[in-house]
Amino acid sequence: MRAVVAVSGNQENPFEGFSICDHPDPVVPEGWVRVAVKAAAINHHDVWTLRGVATAPENLPIVLGSDAAGTLDDGTAVIVHAVLGDPSKGDETLDPKRSLLSEVHDGTHAEFVTVPAYNVIPKPDFLTYEEAACLPTAWLTAYRMLFTKSGLKKGDTVLIQGAGGGVATALIQLANAAGFVTWVTSRDEAKREYAKSIGATEAFESGARLPGKVDAVMESVGEATWSHSMRSLRPGGKIVICGATSGANPPADLNRLFFLQLEVVGSTMGTRTEFEGLLKFLGETGVRPHIQQVLSLEDAKQGYELMHQGDIQGKLVIVP
Repeated sequence: MRAVVAVSGNQENPFEGFSICDHPDPVVPEGWVRVAVKAAAINHHDVWTLRGVATAPENLPIVLGSDAAGTLDDGTAVIVHAVLGDPSKGDETLDPKRSLLSEVHDGTHAEFVTVPAYNVIPKPDFLTYEEAACLPTAWLTAYRMLFTKSGLKKGDTVLIQGAGGGVATALIQLANAAGFVTWVTSRDEAKREYAKSIGATEAFESGARLPGKVDAVMESVGEATWSHSMRSLRPGGKIVICGATSGANPPADLNRLFFLQLEVVGSTMGTRTEFEGLLKFLGETGVRPHIQQVLSLEDAKQGYELMHQGDIQGKLVIVP
């Protein structure tokens, strides 16, 4: 089968190990299923693998990609749940041995992928394969942040740091549909305008003084925005953080943390149950992922380069 493969990882030159090549067809272990990939989304995680961060060197070469929608051998249309963990623990994201597709097992940027039977969810008819492929990482992450971790209620104000990427785009669209007052920051004027076009109530320069305090902040940037996130919260407010793309060692600001009784909550991906909740929400509200570009498998490097540069408004999707 044809596949996008990470042959090696290199922090300075991530595309040194990028390859589109023939790869052995996947073997289907007992209890697993084979999915013929109809569409697969690109995430930052895929570039991190090429940078030598997201998987161990001994796992290379490995097929990249964690998100996909496609069909089982019997023709059933499904979406792939990318978190490989033990669901008997109640929350597979808390399994110490959990991994994402393309970390230990071959990923989705190929003609076929194999996953545990638990990790396929029926695709609703109201979603195209391309839309469905956007959900497993960015949209599920955003859904958990907003609806499981944040404690927000309709009418509350949420600040989303950064605009344009997959998680931020999902957060904006979901927050708007849920009835939250949605403020967004970005250094880029075009991205601020884009954020407003997909549902942000208002968009501000990164670090700008806001009109008021917010009930919660959705963080994925880290060091560059952390101080602003802390200053923007009302007393008793909450930061929900899912990543640290600008660095993972922000100033602690402990005085503000305890004096204002703020909360900092970590959030990673989501469970199958939350995924089903996300699908139900999309069905009820009509919200759909915004797709910037659809690429063939052979043209996938263009999408990876855009992801590496950060020049994104919405999701990038590969159609094998």
